Amino acid sequence: MATAPHPQSTDELFHALRENHQLPYGRTRTVTAEELVDAAERFAEPVPLIHALLELQEAYTYGSDPRKSPVVFARLLTLFDEQPDAFDERLRGQLFWRFKWVANALRALPEIPLASLRQWLTEMRDRYEKEGLGLQPYYGQAYQLAVHVGEDTTLAYELWAGRRRTPHSDCEACEICARALYRVAAGDDERALEVWAPVLAGKESCQEEPARSVSHALLPLLRTGHADRARELHLAGYRACRRNPSMAGEVGRHLEFCALTGNEARGLELLAENRNLFDEVDSPLDQLDFLTGVEVLLRRVEGLGHGELPVAGYAGRPWTVAGLCGEVRGRGDGLAARFDTRNGTSAQSGRRKARLDRAPLLDALELALRTRVLDDLAPGAAGVAGAQGAAVAASASRAAAAVPEELPELIRRARELDEEGHPDARACWARLRGLVAARDYSHPEDPAVGPYGRLCADLLSDEAYRAAERGDYASAVDLHEEAAGLYEDAGAADDVVQARACALLTAAEAAGEDGEGGEDEAEVKAAGLAGAHAAVVRLQEEASGLAPYVEGRLLRLRASALGVRLQTSGDPAHAAVVFAEADLLQEFATRHGLTTQVSGAMLLRAGTYALSGDLPAAVAEIDALRDRLASDGPAWHLPRALGLRGRLQLGLRDAAAAHADLAEGLRLAAAWPADAVDTSRLHADLAQACLHLGRPDEALTHLTRSAEVDLRDGKRVDAFCTYSNAAQLCLDLGRIEDSIALLDSLLGEPDVTGGELDDRLVAQLRLLRARALHAGDDLKAATAEFVALAAESAGWDDDPGSHAMIAAETAMILAEAGEFDRAGEVADRALAAHALSPRYELISNCLRELARLRAQQQGPDGLAAALAHLDEAGRVAEAARAAGFQPVGRSLETALAYEHGRVHAYVGAYEDALAALEKALGLLGEPGAEEGGAGEWAECVRLSGAVEGIYLERPAPALVRLDAAVARLTALGHLEECEPLASLAAQLRDEG
Repeated sequence: MATAPHPQSTDELFHALRENHQLPYGRTRTVTAEELVDAAERFAEPVPLIHALLELQEAYTYGSDPRKSPVVFARLLTLFDEQPDAFDERLRGQLFWRFKWVANALRALPEIPLASLRQWLTEMRDRYEKEGLGLQPYYGQAYQLAVHVGEDTTLAYELWAGRRRTPHSDCEACEICARALYRVAAGDDERALEVWAPVLAGKESCQEEPARSVSHALLPLLRTGHADRARELHLAGYRACRRNPSMAGEVGRHLEFCALTGNEARGLELLAENRNLFDEVDSPLDQLDFLTGVEVLLRRVEGLGHGELPVAGYAGRPWTVAGLCGEVRGRGDGLAARFDTRNGTSAQSGRRKARLDRAPLLDALELALRTRVLDDLAPGAAGVAGAQGAAVAASASRAAAAVPEELPELIRRARELDEEGHPDARACWARLRGLVAARDYSHPEDPAVGPYGRLCADLLSDEAYRAAERGDYASAVDLHEEAAGLYEDAGAADDVVQARACALLTAAEAAGEDGEGGEDEAEVKAAGLAGAHAAVVRLQEEASGLAPYVEGRLLRLRASALGVRLQTSGDPAHAAVVFAEADLLQEFATRHGLTTQVSGAMLLRAGTYALSGDLPAAVAEIDALRDRLASDGPAWHLPRALGLRGRLQLGLRDAAAAHADLAEGLRLAAAWPADAVDTSRLHADLAQACLHLGRPDEALTHLTRSAEVDLRDGKRVDAFCTYSNAAQLCLDLGRIEDSIALLDSLLGEPDVTGGELDDRLVAQLRLLRARALHAGDDLKAATAEFVALAAESAGWDDDPGSHAMIAAETAMILAEAGEFDRAGEVADRALAAHALSPRYELISNCLRELARLRAQQQGPDGLAAALAHLDEAGRVAEAARAAGFQPVGRSLETALAYEHGRVHAYVGAYEDALAALEKALGLLGEPGAEEGGAGEWAECVRLSGAVEGIYLERPAPALVRLDAAVARLTALGHLEECEPLASLAAQLRDEG
């Protein structure tokens, strides 16, 4: 609390109560509420104590602690009986409202006798009658008790539902849920969903709704064929109740929904996210509801043969699915039996059994963009799901079939495939690595196989290639050099040269990556690659009698070094030597029948044409290669060639052709081992093609599949970046819950929660999530995340520009929430960061938005502060102009003039508003036929017309302005921009 721990006055107490009321429900709020009751008792006044007790009962009720809520209410009732005058109308209303809270709390405790429950309802009825209050709330509680006990509810329902609502009735949303559940119990899902419609559409809500209704409506939606709507509501509804002890039952129903739709892996992820509920739910009825949902999920997982999977459960020990399922079963059965004993029926056990016996409703329903399967959750799993995982398994199976069983033949086959560059070599090396690592390994005495040291060198070389592919260049260099030493000991001279050449090129590719030495990274890397090329040339010249395939590889390394240098430097002057080396490689490879190197040379030529800006020549080269691959092979290069052709077509703005090439490349890639083709790149490029073709949903699928492949290959940073792009695309498409669900899944990954992933990347994911929460109208959660990010980014001394961006967004969010003092403080920090790394347009937008929100929310009282923000925005615009900054859209001065108009209009200073808007129109200038500026000009005219015609009551000049604007926009073809102007003109004429 901001106040003293022990309030010294009633003013301090009430301030502390208000602060505590802002906290989320949970232990912190409850403990503070208990302390404030103790403090209130020291004052000789009943009203502060009444307020403190009301706050404490609310904390107990929504903190899922039903045992203590009735005790607190008993004290309140005693105070009311002894000092009724201390309860004003509002306090009296709260007191009688909370009779229902006590009824709910007692019903949730199996140790409370049924007779006591009925006695409490009698007490409630008597008190309501004495106060002259309507009895509909009493009959509502009587109906709830009948449902809980398992009695015939027909009469109880009619006595409640047929009565007129009163001020003490449950809110409309809660009553809608109760009426809908009555229909569900009667087997009428369609009618239940009709009743639920206002709540599920968000038209009625409260503290628990629509989250409670959503959790109950999921299965009826599935049973009536509305799977897409169920998916949508699951994503939104789960987020509203996760980790909340008072909504443990709702969480349990979401877990059940996952289990019954083929989303068992997602269910286990959600269970891990809600592990706190095993220990924090004090309500036995909520525990029963939660544990039953958990058991539905665990039984399903165990039934699918995954009982040994690790799973989150009760604190203090590790759990497997099977072990936790047994524990949950025992506890759930025990709770149901206790309630049935109290109630004298078998209703609770019967409902529990019905849930546990329910068969899956769908084999598969894609709930989240990041599709997971149970195999992904096994320790050490690669993490590729669904169809992508099936393709990987199929290609792995094909490769495994090509691996010989006999050791000498396996070694010879691995080397043959490796010389050819065949992707199946990887499977052979993997098999050999396992055999060599075994304790009982015995190297064959076969001259054709060679010594043990040579085989070890082969395996090190394979490891080095893999390390380089995942970007671990330092390890790759070490492995290549170690392999060269072993090859030298084994007398394999050709392999020594090749390993040392690979080490040289890999070291050059790593150069400049850390930016040390003060030189530009690109220059450092380009120089290193030129040096590597020269060194490989010397190696090749100094060697004699090299096998053709080794000569070919050295030529390929030389050409690749220069190709990467061109890509790094972007200097067109570097292209000619690349072409020369590629021609040399192609001539040599053609003469010696090295088809893999011929293909490599042609790919390099096509890439060089593309880097030089000659895309048609690049396409012609790749077309020649495609024809050659179709006739001479190697077939595994065809997906790569098609991938490059697709990217070239994107560069040529032919998205349809690009999509066709990339899709075909992806189809052909499925025939080869997973690491033979960069399918992650193919999926990512396909996503771009789909976006250009106006197929964003398909693009989203390819983005997520690209990320899945990167995860499989251990490229977690690349995967998270691609997932981030997918989440942003979801946001752009209005699929807000999809975006939030994806980001929540990523942020829950062990390497994220454990602080192992790059902190800036994690911050980017959190920032995107905060924006998604804001777009989803969850202002409270968005504000909390923005504030946290602004505080963290303040320490980014190496990146003040990013802090300026985050702080500016945070200030706007705080202002939207009405917290203008905090917004001003954060905006000042954004300005300070902007001084170090200018972000003119961003800071101007922030200051103008703060001004607008001040004027909109505070009216004339906020004008001075709003104008101060605009004055600061004016200084930013002046600095931007002096620095030669060019904004993306309208000028900062134009935007500022327009905002002056809006601010003055909000506070009723209409003449000043009109003058500012006319200034903005002058700065904007007349619109042209081009797209872009007409919309801003039209909006400025519209607001000017509204101010002049409506608020200044001068319709005639306003109509002249509007009619002229409509005529001009129509002549220019901007018909859509005309509509609001024509509508306003019609309104002014009607009112005139």
